[in-house]
Amino acid sequence: YNRHVINSIFSMKLKEDLNPVLLLLFQVTVWLYSVLAFLPSYLFSSVSESDAGLGSEQERAQRLKARSVTGRPAGPYRAMGATKRLVSSLHPGVDTLDKVFEDASRRFPDRDCLGTREVVMEEDERQSNGKFFKKVILGQYRWLSYAETHRAAACFGVGLAALGQRAHNNIAIFCETRAEWVIAAQACFMQNFPLVTLYSTLGGPAITHGLNETEVSHIITSRELLETRLKFILLEVPRLQHIIVVDDTPTEWPGYPRGISVHNMATVQGLRTKPENGKRGRKQPMPSDIAVIMYTSGSTGIPKGVMISHSNIIAGITGMAERIPNLGENDTYIGYLPLAHVLELSAELVCVAHGCRIGYSSPQTLADQSTKIKKGSKGDTSVLQPTLMAAVPAACVPHQLPLSLLYLTCTQTQTLTPTSWFYCLLFEIMDRIYKNVMTKVEEMSSAQRTLFTLAYNYKLEQLSQGRSTPLCDNLVFKKVRSLLGGKTRVLLSGGAPLSAATQRFINVCFCCPVGQGYGLTETCGAGTISEMWDYSTGRVGGPLICSEIKLKDWVEGGYHITDTPTPRGEILIGGPNVTMGYYKNEAKNQDFFVDETGQRWFCTGDIGEVHPDGCLKIIDRKKDLVKLQAGEYVSLGKVEAMLKNCPLIDNICAYANSDEMYVIGFVVPNQKNLLLLAEQYLIRGSWEELCDNAAMEEVVLQVITEAALSAQLERFEIPRKIRLSPDPWTPETGLVTEAFKLKRQQLKSKYQDDIERMYGGK
Repeated sequence: YNRHVINSIFSMKLKEDLNPVLLLLFQVTVWLYSVLAFLPSYLFSSVSESDAGLGSEQERAQRLKARSVTGRPAGPYRAMGATKRLVSSLHPGVDTLDKVFEDASRRFPDRDCLGTREVVMEEDERQSNGKFFKKVILGQYRWLSYAETHRAAACFGVGLAALGQRAHNNIAIFCETRAEWVIAAQACFMQNFPLVTLYSTLGGPAITHGLNETEVSHIITSRELLETRLKFILLEVPRLQHIIVVDDTPTEWPGYPRGISVHNMATVQGLRTKPENGKRGRKQPMPSDIAVIMYTSGSTGIPKGVMISHSNIIAGITGMAERIPNLGENDTYIGYLPLAHVLELSAELVCVAHGCRIGYSSPQTLADQSTKIKKGSKGDTSVLQPTLMAAVPAACVPHQLPLSLLYLTCTQTQTLTPTSWFYCLLFEIMDRIYKNVMTKVEEMSSAQRTLFTLAYNYKLEQLSQGRSTPLCDNLVFKKVRSLLGGKTRVLLSGGAPLSAATQRFINVCFCCPVGQGYGLTETCGAGTISEMWDYSTGRVGGPLICSEIKLKDWVEGGYHITDTPTPRGEILIGGPNVTMGYYKNEAKNQDFFVDETGQRWFCTGDIGEVHPDGCLKIIDRKKDLVKLQAGEYVSLGKVEAMLKNCPLIDNICAYANSDEMYVIGFVVPNQKNLLLLAEQYLIRGSWEELCDNAAMEEVVLQVITEAALSAQLERFEIPRKIRLSPDPWTPETGLVTEAFKLKRQQLKSKYQDDIERMYGGK
């Protein structure tokens, strides 16, 4: 099956599988090119690194990243640069978020800060199926300088105060990722208005819960979200008085409930010019004041509001910034992930603190082939050419993925068809892209396959030795790299670690390192991030300089700090980045504690192991543990993580009942591979009919079982029965969160009849 093709590509031995003459020709060409064009610069950079005491990339990758400051296997483990004391701020005296922006606007007043593309033309385009899709042609980015952005935020803050918003009173923002989001946030930081953040994809009940729990009277939103989401729940939020719309048009808003006023952002900013408002003072925040109440995506129920202080965020971004080499004014960051997610907010604040440009995008306009970009015009990455990008894991991916990126690299002529694979550009989707494009290898001509295999394996070998491959990058992988603008030098991945093969795929084909990180909203997204020159796989790096990590025995799961060869246990994160707890939710605050030194800690519920060089690897999850009837413990998250590497699976939810003897699963199959499998076994029917076909289920189960055994799952961990789902799980279905985490309770409800069938109830 296709997974054998995938596995064989990366284990291929060049001397055994390729023509020796072609191999020799390739090696000679690469050697000559390296000597003539890149040896002088390589020697110069090596001398510079030696003078600076840095060593080669390979030497730096092999250095100790962290160590236990007590010498005990439980830790706590600290970064080598913070063994004496954790670092909590970027600059002395810059201890609140309003000061971060004031400091940046003073140091980089004329530097581009926030950029937005102008809409040149918008039209409805008829598709082949008769439906109409809105397409746009976008112009260049228009920029606000740091000084202009600071003035806009200051004016908006005064305007909000003129509308009755007061210091220490919560204010909500329910808006897409855009420049106005950051301006509004900075205005709130300046005025000491705690900012309640809500995902723009949340459903009505979750929005209502967040607004009522935080008792907001003012909310900042967009025209689209007001008219499609917020408008229908206004009567359920009795304290709401003012809605501020970030769009310029329209300027009048009739038809809203009595007692609720709707204003445009520009109108609110203009209130500063009134004499009575111009003299209005502001109450500056203290480092311990709440900056943000960030609502989680609610994977286990109603979303929880995490209280994050100014000092928490500053500590978090201090740790993150230290892991990005040479961060500065020459960097450009593309913002497209939800700013209500802690990773995106932290990443943008890191950029602001270092004078970077932030250009805004959306999932529908990110690339040339994105769904909203008119054919022949440029997507945002092509125009902006970012050097920095961030991503988070997701479990949503379209059935139809683009034409083989490998085919792109070899032919340099094939273009992608319009597709929504850039809809998220999230790293779990990168996993899916990797699996799907590798199946295209067999469709290549012999010459194309040989060229790719030579270049890929050569670059893998060079990366393992800390060397660059400029010839391969320019001639073979340039086309793939251009999908992200061509200048990306760092991809920051938050969430679960990538599979080894997928990380290598990104390293090789996108020509940049992947900084894999681990953190939670409760720790400001900060915990660990791998160093950029560390090309090891499956790990999330060592602790940041702002935090430390301890391990705690989890007896039920069989993990102990005395385990060999590496200590294992529940991960505890401590440091100034650990947040203040959950808003109005004391019952859940038991996961936080303060040690004898006064430092806050958070019990993550994740299971990890610490390697000898101080790097962390996530291996399990406490909350997903189920005890079967015979007494075996099964980690559902572990089973899912292992099986998602199977090319036949787009998404999977493992399920087990403590009254039963075995695990079952709900599977969203990969459409292309399932159709190929059905054809191979002569099973006929539409997509829905195939997913409802018992024979098809049995064939898929065989493939899944093989994949599980290859991943070394125990027999009792392998699903014994499955249900195929023809529809992907998206936030709109209510089956996954806005961060694309599984909602197990909702999935259980949806598939209740299937659960009873698979467990023999009917």
